Amino acid sequence: MDVQETEVQTDRVLTIPNVLSFLRILGVPLFLWLVLVPEADGWAVVLLMVSGLTDWLDGTIARATGQISRLGQLLDPIADRLYIAATLVGLAIREIIPWWLVALLLGRDVVLAVVLALLKRRGITGLPVHFLGKAATFCLLIGFPLLLLGAAATGTGLSVADVSRAVGWAFAIWGTALYWWAGLLYLVQARQILRAPAS
Repeated sequence: MDVQETEVQTDRVLTIPNVLSFLRILGVPLFLWLVLVPEADGWAVVLLMVSGLTDWLDGTIARATGQISRLGQLLDPIADRLYIAATLVGLAIREIIPWWLVALLLGRDVVLAVVLALLKRRGITGLPVHFLGKAATFCLLIGFPLLLLGAAATGTGLSVADVSRAVGWAFAIWGTALYWWAGLLYLVQARQILRAPAS
Protein backbone atom coordinates (compact mmCIF):
# COMPACT_ATOMS: atom_id res chain seq x y z
CA MET A 1 0.00 0.00 0.00
CA ASP A 2 3.04 2.29 0.24
CA VAL A 3 2.53 4.00 -3.06
CA GLN A 4 1.52 7.62 -2.67
CA GLU A 5 3.62 10.39 -1.15
CA THR A 6 3.01 14.13 -0.86
CA GLU A 7 6.24 15.15 -2.62
CA VAL A 8 6.34 16.01 -6.31
CA GLN A 9 6.54 12.89 -8.43
CA THR A 10 8.20 12.46 -11.80
CA ASP A 11 7.92 9.89 -14.56
CA ARG A 12 11.69 9.37 -14.69
CA VAL A 13 12.80 5.75 -14.76
CA LEU A 14 16.59 5.84 -14.66
CA THR A 15 17.35 7.42 -11.29
CA ILE A 16 19.79 6.43 -8.56
CA PRO A 17 16.97 5.51 -6.11
CA ASN A 18 15.26 3.35 -8.76
CA VAL A 19 18.54 1.56 -9.55
CA LEU A 20 19.06 0.87 -5.83
CA SER A 21 15.51 -0.50 -5.49
CA PHE A 22 15.98 -2.69 -8.56
CA LEU A 23 19.26 -4.05 -7.19
CA ARG A 24 17.49 -4.86 -3.92
CA ILE A 25 14.90 -6.87 -5.84
CA LEU A 26 17.65 -8.74 -7.73
CA GLY A 27 19.16 -9.69 -4.36
CA VAL A 28 16.05 -11.58 -3.20
CA PRO A 29 16.75 -14.89 -5.04
CA LEU A 30 20.41 -14.71 -3.95
CA PHE A 31 19.30 -14.28 -0.35
CA LEU A 32 16.99 -17.31 -0.56
CA TRP A 33 19.77 -19.38 -2.11
CA LEU A 34 22.18 -18.39 0.69
CA VAL A 35 19.61 -19.35 3.34
CA LEU A 36 18.47 -22.64 1.82
CA VAL A 37 21.25 -24.18 -0.26
CA PRO A 38 24.62 -23.69 1.41
CA GLU A 39 22.98 -22.35 4.60
CA ALA A 40 25.47 -19.50 4.48
CA ASP A 41 23.66 -17.57 7.21
CA GLY A 42 26.42 -15.02 7.74
CA TRP A 43 26.38 -13.97 4.07
CA ALA A 44 22.56 -13.98 4.06
CA VAL A 45 22.53 -11.57 7.02
CA VAL A 46 25.12 -9.35 5.30
CA LEU A 47 22.89 -9.23 2.21
CA LEU A 48 19.88 -8.29 4.35
CA MET A 49 21.92 -5.53 6.00
CA VAL A 50 22.99 -4.20 2.59
CA SER A 51 19.36 -4.33 1.48
CA GLY A 52 18.31 -2.36 4.55
CA LEU A 53 21.02 0.22 3.91
CA THR A 54 20.03 0.66 0.26
CA ASP A 55 16.36 0.90 1.34
CA TRP A 56 17.28 3.85 3.54
CA LEU A 57 19.58 5.33 0.89
CA ASP A 58 17.08 5.25 -1.97
CA GLY A 59 14.48 7.21 0.00
CA THR A 60 17.05 9.68 1.33
CA ILE A 61 18.59 10.27 -2.10
CA ALA A 62 15.17 10.59 -3.75
CA ARG A 63 14.07 13.30 -1.31
CA ALA A 64 17.41 15.13 -1.28
CA THR A 65 17.78 15.27 -5.07
CA GLY A 66 14.14 15.55 -6.11
CA GLN A 67 14.30 12.13 -7.82
CA ILE A 68 10.99 10.92 -6.37
CA SER A 69 9.32 8.94 -9.13
CA ARG A 70 6.16 6.91 -9.52
CA LEU A 71 8.25 3.88 -10.46
CA GLY A 72 10.38 4.31 -7.35
CA GLN A 73 7.32 4.51 -5.14
CA LEU A 74 6.23 1.16 -6.57
CA LEU A 75 9.64 -0.56 -6.54
CA ASP A 76 10.52 0.33 -2.94
CA PRO A 77 7.54 -1.37 -1.22
CA ILE A 78 7.75 -4.29 -3.68
CA ALA A 79 11.37 -4.84 -2.64
CA ASP A 80 10.38 -4.66 1.05
CA ARG A 81 7.57 -7.18 0.61
CA LEU A 82 9.75 -9.55 -1.43
CA TYR A 83 12.49 -9.55 1.23
CA ILE A 84 9.97 -10.11 4.00
CA ALA A 85 8.29 -12.95 2.06
CA ALA A 86 11.63 -14.55 1.13
CA THR A 87 12.87 -14.29 4.70
CA LEU A 88 9.65 -15.77 6.07
CA VAL A 89 9.69 -18.71 3.67
CA GLY A 90 13.40 -19.36 4.14
CA LEU A 91 13.23 -19.26 7.93
CA ALA A 92 10.08 -21.41 8.01
CA ILE A 93 11.64 -24.07 5.75
CA ARG A 94 14.67 -24.07 8.05
CA GLU A 95 12.23 -24.40 11.02
CA ILE A 96 13.58 -21.24 12.62
CA ILE A 97 10.10 -19.68 12.73
CA PRO A 98 6.68 -21.39 12.72
CA TRP A 99 4.48 -21.48 9.63
CA TRP A 100 1.64 -19.75 11.48
CA LEU A 101 3.79 -16.61 11.65
CA VAL A 102 4.30 -16.81 7.89
CA ALA A 103 0.53 -17.09 7.40
CA LEU A 104 -0.12 -14.18 9.77
CA LEU A 105 2.23 -11.79 7.98
CA LEU A 106 1.47 -12.84 4.42
CA GLY A 107 -2.25 -12.91 5.24
CA ARG A 108 -2.11 -9.20 6.02
CA ASP A 109 -0.60 -8.49 2.61
CA VAL A 110 -3.26 -10.62 0.89
CA VAL A 111 -6.03 -8.68 2.66
CA LEU A 112 -4.51 -5.35 1.64
CA ALA A 113 -4.00 -6.54 -1.93
CA VAL A 114 -7.75 -7.21 -2.17
CA VAL A 115 -8.49 -3.76 -0.73
CA LEU A 116 -6.07 -2.13 -3.20
CA ALA A 117 -7.86 -3.89 -6.06
CA LEU A 118 -11.16 -2.40 -4.84
CA LEU A 119 -9.59 1.05 -4.58
CA LYS A 120 -8.26 0.81 -8.13
CA ARG A 121 -11.87 0.64 -9.31
CA ARG A 122 -12.17 4.17 -7.92
CA GLY A 123 -8.97 5.21 -9.71
CA ILE A 124 -6.89 5.20 -6.50
CA THR A 125 -3.54 3.48 -6.83
CA GLY A 126 -2.54 3.54 -3.18
CA LEU A 127 -2.87 5.11 0.24
CA PRO A 128 -0.55 7.51 2.07
CA VAL A 129 2.29 5.75 3.88
CA HIS A 130 1.87 5.35 7.63
CA PHE A 131 4.83 5.72 9.94
CA LEU A 132 3.60 2.51 11.61
CA GLY A 133 4.04 0.61 8.34
CA LYS A 134 7.62 1.81 8.03
CA ALA A 135 8.30 0.98 11.70
CA ALA A 136 6.83 -2.51 11.24
CA THR A 137 9.00 -3.21 8.21
CA PHE A 138 12.06 -1.94 10.10
CA CYS A 139 11.32 -4.21 13.09
CA LEU A 140 10.80 -7.27 10.87
CA LEU A 141 13.95 -6.61 8.86
CA ILE A 142 15.91 -6.36 12.13
CA GLY A 143 14.24 -9.29 13.88
CA PHE A 144 14.53 -11.94 11.16
CA PRO A 145 18.29 -11.56 10.58
CA LEU A 146 18.81 -11.82 14.35
CA LEU A 147 16.78 -15.05 14.40
CA LEU A 148 18.89 -16.34 11.51
CA LEU A 149 22.08 -15.44 13.37
CA GLY A 150 20.73 -17.14 16.49
CA ALA A 151 20.15 -20.34 14.53
CA ALA A 152 23.60 -20.15 12.93
CA ALA A 153 25.26 -19.80 16.32
CA THR A 154 23.44 -22.77 17.88
CA GLY A 155 25.58 -24.80 20.21
CA THR A 156 27.66 -21.94 21.58
CA GLY A 157 25.92 -21.98 24.96
CA LEU A 158 24.31 -19.01 26.70
CA SER A 159 25.91 -16.28 24.63
CA VAL A 160 25.47 -14.57 21.29
CA ALA A 161 23.01 -17.19 20.00
CA ASP A 162 20.62 -16.82 22.95
CA VAL A 163 20.77 -13.03 22.97
CA SER A 164 20.31 -12.92 19.20
CA ARG A 165 17.25 -15.19 19.36
CA ALA A 166 15.69 -13.28 22.29
CA VAL A 167 16.16 -9.86 20.68
CA GLY A 168 15.17 -11.25 17.27
CA TRP A 169 11.88 -12.63 18.62
CA ALA A 170 11.18 -9.33 20.40
CA PHE A 171 11.58 -7.42 17.13
CA ALA A 172 9.63 -10.04 15.16
CA ILE A 173 6.67 -10.03 17.58
CA TRP A 174 6.59 -6.24 17.85
CA GLY A 175 7.00 -5.92 14.08
CA THR A 176 4.12 -8.33 13.46
CA ALA A 177 1.85 -6.35 15.80
CA LEU A 178 2.79 -3.07 14.11
CA TYR A 179 2.37 -4.66 10.67
CA TRP A 180 -1.23 -5.57 11.44
CA TRP A 181 -1.89 -2.28 13.24
CA ALA A 182 -0.74 -0.38 10.14
CA GLY A 183 -2.84 -2.73 8.02
CA LEU A 184 -5.93 -1.93 10.09
CA LEU A 185 -5.30 1.80 9.63
CA TYR A 186 -5.09 1.22 5.87
CA LEU A 187 -8.40 -0.66 6.04
CA VAL A 188 -10.06 2.24 7.90
CA GLN A 189 -8.80 4.68 5.25
CA ALA A 190 -9.96 2.42 2.44
CA ARG A 191 -13.40 1.99 4.05
CA GLN A 192 -13.84 5.76 4.25
CA ILE A 193 -12.88 6.14 0.59
CA LEU A 194 -15.10 3.30 -0.60
CA ARG A 195 -18.12 4.58 1.37
CA ALA A 196 -17.76 8.09 -0.06
CA PRO A 197 -19.89 8.86 -3.12
CA ALA A 198 -18.05 8.17 -6.37
CA SER A 199 -17.10 11.40 -8.13
